[in-house]
Amino acid sequence: MGGKRSAGLLLYRRAGHGIEVLVGHMGGPFFAGREAGAWSVPKGEYEAEERPEAAARREFAEELGLPAPEGTLIALGDIVQRGGKTVTVWAVEGDLDPADAVPGTFTMEWPRRSGTMRVFPEMDHFAWLAPEVAAPLLVQGQQAFLDRLVLRLADEA
Repeated sequence: MGGKRSAGLLLYRRAGHGIEVLVGHMGGPFFAGREAGAWSVPKGEYEAEERPEAAARREFAEELGLPAPEGTLIALGDIVQRGGKTVTVWAVEGDLDPADAVPGTFTMEWPRRSGTMRVFPEMDHFAWLAPEVAAPLLVQGQQAFLDRLVLRLADEA
């Protein structure tokens, strides 16, 4: 398998006459103050020896600091992001309070070429949003996962 691969878990809940999805705003200085294109499905890279479904659950737990909900996974397929990374996502129904999240962190030099290493949250906040509200906020390409989930749930209704 060539190229980088990520796996993610899109949590959804039924709300009123529709659904809401849990998405996260990416942390760090590059996304500070940005909304459009700065949100993502909780996801992360995995190695060839790890099952993608297991990686999706692991990454959910790492990014939110909360266990991935149990439940039947709904395969939402793959997308290829602009940088060439293949992202595979599953949806699972569940509920949690975003205020309980304790995001994982990463370390990077900031400001650039300053020699100062700083720690940033991988995702700095999470929100439940209707798919049509979440779509323009998501990283380009990830909107397809929302469309696929909405269609899949409509087929089950």
